[in-house]
Amino acid sequence: MTEDQILLGIALTVALAAFSQILANRLRVPALILLLPAGFVAGALTDIIHPDNLIGAEFDALVSLSVAVILYDAGLGLNLRQLTGRTRGIVGKLLVVGVLGTFLAVGFIAPALFGMSLATGAMLGTILVVSGPTVVGPLLEYVRPTDRVRRILIWEGTLIDPIGGILGALVFHAVSSSHRIDIGRGYQIGQFLISMGVGLVGGAVGVALLWVTLRVLRLGETLGTLAQLAVVITVSAGCDIVRDDTGLIAAIVTGLAVTNIPGFDMPARRPFFETLVQLIIGLLFVSISSTVTPASLTPVLLPSLILIVFLVLVLRPLIAFASTRKSGLGRGERGFLAWMAPRGIVAASTASAFSATLSDKGLPGASKILPVTFLVIVGTVLLYALTAAPMARRLGVVRPSRTRPLLVGGDGWVVDMGKALRSAGLDVLMWAGDEDERERIKDAGIELAQGELLATATNPRARLEGVTAVFLLTDDDDFNALASIMVQGNVEGPVYRVGPPHESHGVVAPYTGGDILFGTQLVRHVLAERYRQGARYLVQPASGPVPADFETLFVVRADGTLVPVTEGGAGAVAPAEDDLLVLLGPVPPTGTRPGPG
Repeated sequence: MTEDQILLGIALTVALAAFSQILANRLRVPALILLLPAGFVAGALTDIIHPDNLIGAEFDALVSLSVAVILYDAGLGLNLRQLTGRTRGIVGKLLVVGVLGTFLAVGFIAPALFGMSLATGAMLGTILVVSGPTVVGPLLEYVRPTDRVRRILIWEGTLIDPIGGILGALVFHAVSSSHRIDIGRGYQIGQFLISMGVGLVGGAVGVALLWVTLRVLRLGETLGTLAQLAVVITVSAGCDIVRDDTGLIAAIVTGLAVTNIPGFDMPARRPFFETLVQLIIGLLFVSISSTVTPASLTPVLLPSLILIVFLVLVLRPLIAFASTRKSGLGRGERGFLAWMAPRGIVAASTASAFSATLSDKGLPGASKILPVTFLVIVGTVLLYALTAAPMARRLGVVRPSRTRPLLVGGDGWVVDMGKALRSAGLDVLMWAGDEDERERIKDAGIELAQGELLATATNPRARLEGVTAVFLLTDDDDFNALASIMVQGNVEGPVYRVGPPHESHGVVAPYTGGDILFGTQLVRHVLAERYRQGARYLVQPASGPVPADFETLFVVRADGTLVPVTEGGAGAVAPAEDDLLVLLGPVPPTGTRPGPG
């Protein structure tokens, strides 16, 4: 290829990866639905984005290092301390039954469907074990199932990726060395143990290096991200040099250790690292799918459709119902768990990395691994994307559309606001750090959020589950401003904060953006003072006239959606006749003021 063709190929690959993900975000569909067809069509129409032409034989090495970065990032999200209670047991059973069931079932039927050897079928079964949060997450964002179902699926998808990566590396070594699966032989067990040992040693080295860079040197966000990237790539490459594909194990172990060992000074947000992982995912899918030719798909198309039907209608329901038996889940919850097992990035990457090597070694049917995996990914993602929402509605596991607000703060005026919103029919949740304020919330009969709000908010993978809007109403304006930045993105809805006093000289509050509540006049100290002097809240139908001197704070729509008045003023909120208004009254005359709330 000429230099101009190489430049055009790189530019086209990056453009397809970026714009496919942007369009998928706007359409609220998993990016894979667009990435795979985009790469496939581009690869069929032109050779300039084909990785063998752009990069050559080194593409497999780049895929291996890229997957290592993705799996390290996945490992960072596996805070095992958060996997507690009944969810832990359900997820554990789904992983054990799912991994073994998929590996054995696909490994058994694949030779009959595709005319491949038993060893090749075992490799395909290992590859199709994984699912992944990069696929499951966007689907659940669109479907909006109940919190318990969502939590189980996210944990299953997150944990099964590294498990599948480890299993894939081990099975690959087994079939590539002897062209057969025979773990009963001492030699084969020894090979497994050597691979695990190399990966664990590499992971230990990675943890030690990151301890020095993140804990001892205390590098900031930029240099800390650079150090993580360098360590993961170096350790993974070193392990692969010693023994093929053990770098994936090292990357997973490093990510798990960094998250779960106390003392690591991880940056709360890693925007560059997260952006890099997103770009890598897009580039891998476009590049890998461009290597799948129409000619390679034709002979495996019908058998792949049969395999997809088997995975979706037979295997996944059996795994889900066997894993959730006597779990306390309802029939609808168990049914939806049985209808959600798409395949994603790790399946595509491992198929690309392993199939070429196995084909070169002459393993029968190895050339079919990549096109079959491609079709399974496209088929499962497309099927679940089209059917997950109606299935969730049919099974009754869709979260109600009503807003569930979290009010942060425990002053009297805030607690009474929570009571007013609750009287308007909303399920209100509150949080406060001060013990007296927490007691005030409990005395009001409002549910108190558990845990440390900021500890949850600063975890880039954590979510304030069940919360669809956050209102920051504490008496610390800088806290409200900082929390509005940190919580944004960790809640399925908007984040608002009460306005700081005019002419404020706080460290943060006057200088940050975000949605400011209640207009320019009803700032925090004004609200608190008016409440202290006797002003109270009133909930009334929007069809009636607003009493004199009352000001609108919220509109509660007929479907339970909560719309606050912001700095744009009450005119920006147009209530319908069947809505409810939450109003703040005037300060009553002296002698008629109520006691402290």
